[in-house]
Amino acid sequence: MPARFKMSTKGVGQLLRSEMVHAEMVRRAELIKSVAVSIAPVGGAGDPHPGHYKASFQVTSTRRGGRRRDRATATVSNTSYYARFVEYGTEKVPAHHVLLRAAQTGGR
Repeated sequence: MPARFKMSTKGVGQLLRSEMVHAEMVRRAELIKSVAVSIAPVGGAGDPHPGHYKASFQVTSTRRGGRRRDRATATVSNTSYYARFVEYGTEKVPAHHVLLRAAQTGGR
């Protein structure tokens, strides 16, 4: 006799917002943050604020994230005002893609 399975939408929603899933999202975000900090560029002798970018990574989390606010999420971001220029580059500065590379390697 084959096994039968009936999915409960309410149960899946509870699972996606559970403490277990939330803790796993935070764990993965912390791994990504540690990789990002380790590969973040630090300015040279002429940099007015060396190490500021590297020290500005943070992890935020919520149990009501995602597009529909129905799942636990954790986000890694950088609070320095020039973080987007480091990530994507400018016409004079090459892109470093720190968060992209960290997410590709650190979330496992």
